[in-house]
Amino acid sequence: MSEHENKLIAEIEALKESFAKTTQKLIKDVRRQDKIMARSDKRQQQEYDELQRQFDAVAALQKEIEETQREVVFTMGAIGESRSKETGNHVKRVAQYSKILALNYGLDEKESEMLKQASPMHDIGKVAIPDSVLNKPGRFDEAERKIMDTHAELGYEMLKMSNRPLLKMAATVAYEHHEKWNGTGYPNQIKGEDIHIYGRITALADVFDALGSDRVYKKAWNDEKIFNLFREERGEHFDPKLIDIFFENLDEFLAVREHFKDIV
Repeated sequence: MSEHENKLIAEIEALKESFAKTTQKLIKDVRRQDKIMARSDKRQQQEYDELQRQFDAVAALQKEIEETQREVVFTMGAIGESRSKETGNHVKRVAQYSKILALNYGLDEKESEMLKQASPMHDIGKVAIPDSVLNKPGRFDEAERKIMDTHAELGYEMLKMSNRPLLKMAATVAYEHHEKWNGTGYPNQIKGEDIHIYGRITALADVFDALGSDRVYKKAWNDEKIFNLFREERGEHFDPKLIDIFFENLDEFLAVREHFKDIV
């Protein structure tokens, strides 16, 4: 073997040894990186899991707050009605009627459900009306009527400062459910579509239930008398579209009334 060949072989062997060392180093580096990445992935997963737990806790708390808020709203509404000797079933019926009207008017499910939850607060202002007026058997005189009519604005004042959507809606309901389509209602004599749809819906739901129920100042009307009044007041007291919806879905209203009827 020539000297040239021996030198070439030596160089190849050196290259082989160098390549082996380099390869081993690369393998070690890759394995080390894999370990680092594995630890990093594990840490990231742990951080993600912790964040998810926190999100779940916040979501659960938010749900609890919303459920508590709905319960408080309904209870306050029932308290307002009980002071005027009306049953808790009145606000339950008004709530259900309001949702039926809202859905058929075109409000989406979420907004309709929220109106169902807000409508029990329509007469919350009655808590500030003296018992001597609130529970008077018979018709009010002019002074008493003026006192009673303040309950719409009183309810609005109680609720208007809240930033919660449900209570903001309840404030609108309390304020406008005694306005009339023809502008002769109270407290602001607004008319037509200037009255918020929440007020227009609750007005019809409330009157339907009030007329069909005994009160300290009157006995319940029969259905035919109520229906005749609604036909007469279409476009006067009530939004004509809502009156049409009422009669088109009358069976639903009667079913709700039967389900939540007062136990005498």
